[in-house]
Amino acid sequence: MPDLVLGISSYYHDSAAALVENGTPCAAAQEERFSRRRHDPSFPAQAVRYCLQESGAKLDDVSAVVYYEDPSLKFRRVLTTFAAAVPYGFAPFREALPDWLAWKRRAGETVRDELAGLGLGQVPPVVCRRHHASHAASAFFPSPYESAAVLCIDGVGEWATTTLWHGRGSRLRQLAEVRFPHSLGLLYSAFTYFCGFKVDSGEYKLMGLAPYGRPRFAEVIRRRLIHIKPDGSFRLNMRYFAYLHDHVMTGRRFEALFGGPRRSPESPLTEREFDLAASVQQVTEEVVTRLARTARWLTGERRLCLAGGVALNCVANGKLADRKIFDEIWVQPAAGDAGGALGAALSVALERGASRAHLGTGRDGMAGALLGPAYDDDAIRACLDEHGLTYSRPEPDALIQETVVALDGGKVVGWFQGRMEFGPRALGNRSILGDPRDSAMQSTMNLKIKFRESFRPFAPSVRAPDARDYFLLNQDSPYMLLVADIAPDKRLTGPVPDGVSGLDLLKVQRSLLPAVTHVDGSARIQTVAEVDNPLYYRLLSAFKERTGCPVLVNTSFNVRGEPIVNTPANAVTCFMRTDIDMLVLGGFILRKEEQPAWHEGGDWRSDIPLD
Repeated sequence: MPDLVLGISSYYHDSAAALVENGTPCAAAQEERFSRRRHDPSFPAQAVRYCLQESGAKLDDVSAVVYYEDPSLKFRRVLTTFAAAVPYGFAPFREALPDWLAWKRRAGETVRDELAGLGLGQVPPVVCRRHHASHAASAFFPSPYESAAVLCIDGVGEWATTTLWHGRGSRLRQLAEVRFPHSLGLLYSAFTYFCGFKVDSGEYKLMGLAPYGRPRFAEVIRRRLIHIKPDGSFRLNMRYFAYLHDHVMTGRRFEALFGGPRRSPESPLTEREFDLAASVQQVTEEVVTRLARTARWLTGERRLCLAGGVALNCVANGKLADRKIFDEIWVQPAAGDAGGALGAALSVALERGASRAHLGTGRDGMAGALLGPAYDDDAIRACLDEHGLTYSRPEPDALIQETVVALDGGKVVGWFQGRMEFGPRALGNRSILGDPRDSAMQSTMNLKIKFRESFRPFAPSVRAPDARDYFLLNQDSPYMLLVADIAPDKRLTGPVPDGVSGLDLLKVQRSLLPAVTHVDGSARIQTVAEVDNPLYYRLLSAFKERTGCPVLVNTSFNVRGEPIVNTPANAVTCFMRTDIDMLVLGGFILRKEEQPAWHEGGDWRSDIPLD
């Protein structure tokens, strides 16, 4: 009999559900993909339904439900924080207290009630795990390592903001901890906020902005904002931060330190924002590097596992890999709070005697992070017919060849195949694809398809056997969580023209792959192994055979402000309301110019709103 454990993360951001069968992840998804509300924090009712449906189970078949953090401990931290901030923190305390008294401090009971309301059978016992313990479990247990150092860095869980662990077999032992309010994640979020981006979602924008600037504020940050010890532990100077007593991250002292008020969202970016991004990125990399050295010294391990929101900083991850403190690094693809649901479930499953069955196979236990819903061709055809769309259904080899011809011709292709990815990255199943050799592809995708800021870089997917021919990468990067430089023989030499700076750097072509080369000559790389995603690997191989290039631009199948598409209807809507040229949906191909609705010029009827 399979032993099923259900993990839940919810009520902050990126709610998710994950189901583990005999210690192996079998289904996982974020609630946002179903609700179409980006970073949805609500109870993941639809994600739970999906996970159970995927395994053919009901709640009666589940032996335990695990909530990803300890709500009572978190409540004590909230009370302590508000008490310390008196009288300045009274207003936010007064607003937050009713929810904490009503249900948040008993979130485990709330989860039980929500599950009972689904009508899917009798709810098993609900237990809670600590936030960072869930992160650590998500990092180590699915990793391909029998033993490893584990580093978890985020904003805050209950009290912990940074933890260091030693994983061996089916056990994790905590070795060190940094506690709230001292948080590397919140330091980075403070700069995200100050530069005019949204906290808990705009941090990746700040990371993408950093190469446009100079780290001229880095020493100010070290002297005034954060004291970093040689072992990587740190303390923040709370005089400069407002998050203890207000709804904002920074206050007047922060503004005085950096030359004026925060940037208004959507206003033009200035040199100050470029340089602030570069500076906090450099300081973040320094802290992560020191923590990693300490992890190596304390554990003696040659491999490192990472989780927590800061583990999504793929630039810092890439620098860490390049410094070779560890022989290998493995990052949980759903490193943020969504992955906490999986970690919580895994921790209980292994406590109950489950094994890490993937060990010894040379692969991790995440199934390529392809743990979400899939739709067969019958369901896809029904959707297409319902919407009155024109399509073809070529043979599988012809489908690959038609897609490759379109990509080689400068077309942008929506690619919807198989199971949806778990985590924030599209990895070749819910992707928008393009030709990386096309110098206009980045601006085309950003402005006409993604509807987002022009400075945002795109990532390359590359066949794993070819990765080192194109990138200075010393290990595989299957989850698009490592940044590395373009290989020297693929770069275009020559100085940047005088007077070119800021966003004008986008106009300078730096490599033979201009669409995926950031302004500093780097790229956020996904290495694709045939065993993980055979169809996507076939597409890359066919593109290489036609063009000599085994690389494609791969960005998530969504537009700004919208979650990655989940259903065929989501994909069709995004296709029809953007300038995507061709949609490959399962075994079907749709071309924009063949769609009657496109020629009519009216608004495409939508099942999901676009910003």
